[in-house]
Amino acid sequence: MISIALPKGSLEQQTLQLFKEADLEVKQTDRSYNPKIADERIGKVKILRPQEIPTYVQMGYFDLGISGLDWVEETSADVMEVARLSYSKTGEGTVKIVVAVAQDVDISDVRSIRPDSRVTTEYPNITKKFFASLQIPVQLFASYGASEAKVPDLADVVVDLTETGTTLRKNGLKIVGQIMESYTVLIANKDSMKDPAKRRHIDEVRTLLMGVIEGRSQVLLTMNVPSARLNGVIAALPAMKKPTIGTLHGIDYFSIQTVVPKNRVNQLIPQLKSAGAEDILEIPIAKIVR
Repeated sequence: MISIALPKGSLEQQTLQLFKEADLEVKQTDRSYNPKIADERIGKVKILRPQEIPTYVQMGYFDLGISGLDWVEETSADVMEVARLSYSKTGEGTVKIVVAVAQDVDISDVRSIRPDSRVTTEYPNITKKFFASLQIPVQLFASYGASEAKVPDLADVVVDLTETGTTLRKNGLKIVGQIMESYTVLIANKDSMKDPAKRRHIDEVRTLLMGVIEGRSQVLLTMNVPSARLNGVIAALPAMKKPTIGTLHGIDYFSIQTVVPKNRVNQLIPQLKSAGAEDILEIPIAKIVR
């Protein structure tokens, strides 16, 4: 059996949904921090702050954990990244740790920040390393939320996590630099990865989770095509892999099945119809395991 630490807070709902779609549903108990997963491969499950998870995984309290790459870097946790999980607190994609100042400050580049500026951040270690690499001495102040509200009264600079920068702009700030991109990661204890039984369970859980991630970005298209129009329809399909083609009983038609990127399907379906495809069905995919 393996133990898993799942993130509380902004990543919680996306993570629980991912596990549910992977048929590893997290069942809440009367003790909400100690849920259960009805799978013989998984023993202990805890829901913790993502800031804490990398350190606990490194120390061996958990075999597997989900956190943000930002917190792995901030804690300098010596863990193994098992998979990149392409979701954030609001959906798909990455987030960024950025440097921002008040909009009315005459600074357009992070290298122009004045020495000894007051910098507030939830990432003191990442921030310290970043400004040291630029050889700019700064005064660091740890922040425990609402960092953007502290400029300009309590701080001159904020280092914060953002997806779009909208919250920073609404608070009168502008981005003048980026420190790193972050994304959700599946991390493992290095000793656990050396244990054959635990390694097998970790790999199997990873396969299920990544199958969902992969499936979310693809759809299955099925269609019927008159034999005279087959070549035109095939030419309109993405050239990733050859489609599955079969004949229909009693009529001069072919049936086609193929997997296509979800972000292209709205343009692709009209093209296929124009090329001669009929009875087009778009079917969601629960998992793709390659």
